[in-house]
Amino acid sequence: MQNKRNIPLQFLNLWLTLLLIWVIANGTLALDSLITGVVVSAAIALAFASFARVYSVIRWSPKVIFYYLLYLGVFLIELAKANLNVMRLVFSPRIEIQPGIVEIKTELKSPIGRLALANSITLTPGTLVVDIKDNSLFIHWINVSATDPVGATEKISARFEKYLKVVYG
Repeated sequence: MQNKRNIPLQFLNLWLTLLLIWVIANGTLALDSLITGVVVSAAIALAFASFARVYSVIRWSPKVIFYYLLYLGVFLIELAKANLNVMRLVFSPRIEIQPGIVEIKTELKSPIGRLALANSITLTPGTLVVDIKDNSLFIHWINVSATDPVGATEKISARFEKYLKVVYG
């Protein structure tokens, strides 16, 4: 049975997440758009907060917000680098790649932390999470440069995980 005390925290975290998505999707902080986003996000969060148990692990603090912003910066840089790398492969007259599936290890314990890591990896071109078992993620990698879990973890997920550990635990 779910702990009823976590529902306000789940509501708050879901509402903040939805509001952030609203602001980014609309690309404006105009008062009318912001008020609409607050109301719509609150209505959705109210309807789904009791189902959103994964959001109860987020504990907002200045340190968490700082690390989340650092994570977003690292993610955007890695996204740009991966896009350029895949574009280079596509436009190359001769593609020399070694695709394969590798196992990486994660120290993230929370389901939402693992979800954020898996999405970060999948959204980065050239990598795709195909399975998650316990603390292992299995990644299809367009150009395998490390086959051992430690080396693959360092090249694929370490840059994201150090920030996600602080945010999600």
